[in-house]
Amino acid sequence: MQQNTIKTLKYYLKASLKYKVAGFFIILAIITGAFVSVIIPLYYKKFLDLISISGADKSLAIPGLVRILVYIIILNFIAWIGWRVATFTASYFQPKVEADLNNQSFGYLHKNSFVFFNNNFTGALVKRVKWFSKAFIIISDIIFWKLLPLFIGLTVIIIVLFNRNIYLGWAVVGWLVLFLTVNLFFTKYKLKYDIQRSEKESETTAVLADTITNHNNIRLFGGYKRELRNFTLVIEQLRKIKKFTWNLSDIFEAIQSFMMISFDIFLMYLAMRLWQKNILTVGDFILIQAYLIDMFHRTWDFGKNIRKMYEALADAEEMTAILNTPHEVQDIVKAKKLTVPSGGIEFKNVDFYYRKTRKVFKDFNLNIRAGERVALVGPSGAGKTTVIKLLTRIHNVSAGEVLIDNQNIAKVTQESLRGNISLVPQNPILFHRTLMDNIRYGKPDSTNQEIITASKKAHCHEFVMKFNDKYNTYVGERGVKLSGGERQRVAIARAILRNSPILILDEATSSLDSASEALIQDAIDKLMKNKTVIVIAHRLSTIRKMDRIIFIDEGKIIEQGTHNELLATPNSRYRELWNIQAGNFIE
Repeated sequence: MQQNTIKTLKYYLKASLKYKVAGFFIILAIITGAFVSVIIPLYYKKFLDLISISGADKSLAIPGLVRILVYIIILNFIAWIGWRVATFTASYFQPKVEADLNNQSFGYLHKNSFVFFNNNFTGALVKRVKWFSKAFIIISDIIFWKLLPLFIGLTVIIIVLFNRNIYLGWAVVGWLVLFLTVNLFFTKYKLKYDIQRSEKESETTAVLADTITNHNNIRLFGGYKRELRNFTLVIEQLRKIKKFTWNLSDIFEAIQSFMMISFDIFLMYLAMRLWQKNILTVGDFILIQAYLIDMFHRTWDFGKNIRKMYEALADAEEMTAILNTPHEVQDIVKAKKLTVPSGGIEFKNVDFYYRKTRKVFKDFNLNIRAGERVALVGPSGAGKTTVIKLLTRIHNVSAGEVLIDNQNIAKVTQESLRGNISLVPQNPILFHRTLMDNIRYGKPDSTNQEIITASKKAHCHEFVMKFNDKYNTYVGERGVKLSGGERQRVAIARAILRNSPILILDEATSSLDSASEALIQDAIDKLMKNKTVIVIAHRLSTIRKMDRIIFIDEGKIIEQGTHNELLATPNSRYRELWNIQAGNFIE
């Protein structure tokens, strides 16, 4: 059994033990139901034996036959109670564990790093979470309703047949050992191909999700045929591995069917010989045949269900791999909450490498005073956005410290750190929820009136009121029903509502036309008051009002000063960019 398979089962066991009382009653009820169900054929044997020896006066056998029927009714009722207790308790137990597993997957997944989500397709991650909990239901169903009754049933059958005749007992034991061994061997052999099938299904889901997300690009760039060829290729690979695994199953089903037919004939022949010697009765033939039918049914399911368990485990292992991969960014043990009385920020001798190889910062130092408004400018890839990612702990520094009010952010909780920072990104992505919900995300306990006030300051209110459902309008997946400028104004309203001591504007007005920018510039100016502000922007209307402009290139601070100071500096890199953009944009 592979290492991840064992880890998956450990996750399931840990989640199940939280409801161990319910689990105990399920197992006890199943044992009762399965045990009694296998005992009942013994009374049918007695019933037939009594009929066969009743002779000419059949009326003498009636009281005994009625008594046996009463026993059969009582035993059936006990079995019925056992199965009902098991099913109703399982209806409580399994959804509870499934919900806990979903919550565990959700919680762990969302604590992964920015890089993790960049390297994984959304559709593939959704499938992993879904299959992790679904696999538990499949496996627990098989254990409760197939394997446990199988174990109890076969144990009782073997004991009863040994009691009737030692040869019958050993014949059944020998066949079961052979049959179950072949099943397990085949299942283990097939497992590696089931894992390949699961991986290929994940790849297919990811490709489909990627094309749906980029459906506009496919149309605009004439990529339909290319994408269809690519998807067809992936689907064909999935078809081949599915066909191969299904063929393996068909071959084995043919083998086990042959084994069952052969054993049925052999055991009935053996019973006939024992009957000939007056060792067995006519009722024993009914007992043996009833047990054979029951045993064949259960062991036939054994092969299918063991394979189904392994298939489910193969599907679940992708999520297990994520759960066993440490988060790139983690809170230290007993991390403290960040308190921000003033909002001073310091990057102190910071080194940072992407994937430990690509150098971005080496001995980088930056001090931003409390309440200071700073703009970061420079060419693409200079390190501007990395400053923001390190400040918000999307990445950890490779060396050095990032301090807020003299508190190392690596030693405080991520939640408290980000709770003191408001970020307006370049391309805001909204939830497929209402406008009210999206704005309230900045401050979950805010009132409707507070949301409307923030919306008015961000000049969202004007376009919101044009929708039929006003603030109850759903914005679509990722906010696709809104324009880029509208999404950014929603993000600005969210930041206004949040009112954190540190404000980051990352190209916050890049999607606005001049008229829209003019509308919200006053709101941004008010938002900046009494806050420490870091701005990454091309629009001069934002940059020119900063207390300090810092030019970064190749991970180093090249120059810094006010807008006027840098323009007055000979050979200033900032001045060069200013002149290139003719006073309109800074690149």
